[in-house]
Amino acid sequence: MRRRGLTVLLGALFTALLSIGVLRVPIPYVVLGPGPTVNTLGTTDGKEVIQVSGRETSTSAGQLRLTTVGVQPTVRLRGAIAGWFSDDEAVVPRELVYPPGESTEQVEQRNAEDFKASQTSAETAALRELGFPVQVVIKTVAGDGPAAGALKAGDLITSVDGQPVPVASKVTELVRAKPAGTALSVGYTRDGVPATATVTSQEQDGRPRIGVEIDQQQPHPFTLGIDLGDIGGPSAGLMFALGIVDKLTPADLTGGQVIAGTGTIDDEGSVGPIGGIAQKLVGAKRAGAKVFLVPADNCAEAVRNPQPDLPLLRVGSLDEAMTALETLRAGGQPTRC
Repeated sequence: MRRRGLTVLLGALFTALLSIGVLRVPIPYVVLGPGPTVNTLGTTDGKEVIQVSGRETSTSAGQLRLTTVGVQPTVRLRGAIAGWFSDDEAVVPRELVYPPGESTEQVEQRNAEDFKASQTSAETAALRELGFPVQVVIKTVAGDGPAAGALKAGDLITSVDGQPVPVASKVTELVRAKPAGTALSVGYTRDGVPATATVTSQEQDGRPRIGVEIDQQQPHPFTLGIDLGDIGGPSAGLMFALGIVDKLTPADLTGGQVIAGTGTIDDEGSVGPIGGIAQKLVGAKRAGAKVFLVPADNCAEAVRNPQPDLPLLRVGSLDEAMTALETLRAGGQPTRC
């Protein structure tokens, strides 16, 4: 009996130790949780998030808070089990956040680049909203390309086949919309004089091109910048754009409330979908948000993961976001998810 009892005891001890070991072994998953939120109208580390010089800015009674997702990159079974049972966290395969073949450092670098690009697009979209149009300028013309002799460096491209080009990417889109060998009518302005040239596209690297290198400029009589570190990805674009518009206009977009949101933004002001909407809603609620701006393509997921007393407003563009906030300030009912 003693020997049998000792065997059972040793077996139980071995099983317990094995279980503890298994619980401590990293597994190929990550845990997503609510990340910090930042008021784009406020300050961090004693510096304004949105910085303007050379123009008077306004002060708002409320807040426009961008939301983020926190990522726990190294997960053990015990942490994953806790995440699976949590209402605020999500456990997802590691490869969805850190693609195979990419190091953590490479992913963080790409996220930092995406974040920087989102700031640039937010500035462009906001300034266009404020009446500062983009100028699409020809930097160089290939000497043996289709546009040689028709267009010159310094020309401002205004249209392609009658379609306006509000941003530089639109030129590429319109040229590629038709097969190589198509005669395109390119509207441009040279020395203040509008004109039109016919340029026949040619195939290069498998795509139609017209042989010009273009740049995008947006003249405005003040300096504008965004200073916010330790955040990555493109999903803060919408809230940055709203923050810029709010600071550069007398109207208080917030109506004195804490407004949270998320969404990518492009140069034309279109709002795109993001990841981690469920966790961002939790973060917004914790930050005291009274309204959450949701990209249209994320509405279905947001509705499945509601937070108490946090209305979800559907937005597909910067214009729609501003209209929603204006309607809210006026006591109306903006479009909800």
